[in-house]
Amino acid sequence: MVFAPAPQLTVTIEQQADALELHLHPGGQGVWQARMICSLGGEVVLCVAVGGEVGDVLAKLLAEEDVELRAVGRRTGTGWYVHDRRCGKRTVVADHPGQPMIRHDIDELYGVALTEGLRSDVSVLSGPADPSVVDAEVYRRLATDLSANGRQVVADLSGPYLDAVLDGGVAFAKVSHEDLIRDGRLADDGVEALTAAARRIHAEGADSVLISHAAGPAVALLDGEVVIVRTPSLQAVDHRGAGDSMTAGIAAVLAAGGDVREAVRTGAAAGALNVTRHGLGTGSADAVAELRQFVRLAAVGGGDDEADGAQGANGIGASPNGRHPAP
Repeated sequence: MVFAPAPQLTVTIEQQADALELHLHPGGQGVWQARMICSLGGEVVLCVAVGGEVGDVLAKLLAEEDVELRAVGRRTGTGWYVHDRRCGKRTVVADHPGQPMIRHDIDELYGVALTEGLRSDVSVLSGPADPSVVDAEVYRRLATDLSANGRQVVADLSGPYLDAVLDGGVAFAKVSHEDLIRDGRLADDGVEALTAAARRIHAEGADSVLISHAAGPAVALLDGEVVIVRTPSLQAVDHRGAGDSMTAGIAAVLAAGGDVREAVRTGAAAGALNVTRHGLGTGSADAVAELRQFVRLAAVGGGDDEADGAQGANGIGASPNGRHPAP
């Protein structure tokens, strides 16, 4: 189950040769994560709330995604953004995160997400575009209720949302080093500081932790050990969405029964692949499996783990178990 309470309608202006093009897509962190999980062979139940004219358009686009959609109508408007990519880079023309969700709509969405989360082996909690849209307390309750009933929760959050889910307890927390610095949880991006931050997040309520680092290797705390995650060097087209693909890879492997090291290797490969593409949360399972062979986990101050390029029974492409075996 992917909890994406406030997805956005994305409008992109592009130039293809002599033709000017306009593209409409569903977007937002949870949508991109769900898309990559599907690419890796997982079955996804996507829980969202949409409202207003923008929400009507977004609901139609979400229905075309390769997910099992659980959409709740909301009485306030859905968010959107317009990007201009004619010059090869993303330029924000205008954006709006959406109006705050009201209590009745949150109650309806919570019931749907809790039901589907209890039916799923793994639930991914993704954040809204702006904290004004959904209160962090919703995330604390959902993390608490799912974890207390034996379900694995993967959280890709920051700020008050990260604080909330750690209070509830999660199986895996992924966060970027930029967000940790912004939130005052990290003073610098050295390995020693990242290691200390990972240990603090673990102590606050996350069984495993991954701190992504756009300019260098990620740092993870897995089974009580801190490791450096080294990925293959690739030419980047667009860094946006790499962290979401990383989270998706982790969730897909955990839902298929894989261990956390295998999950991190797959997540790192999915994130590395995403930067070579313009589409967010995209990439094939075959490409991720090949790149996974080049991912290394190195203990801080020690040698590399064995790289794992094989598609084992619990890896990418594994057969699902149960009603909702993957997020």
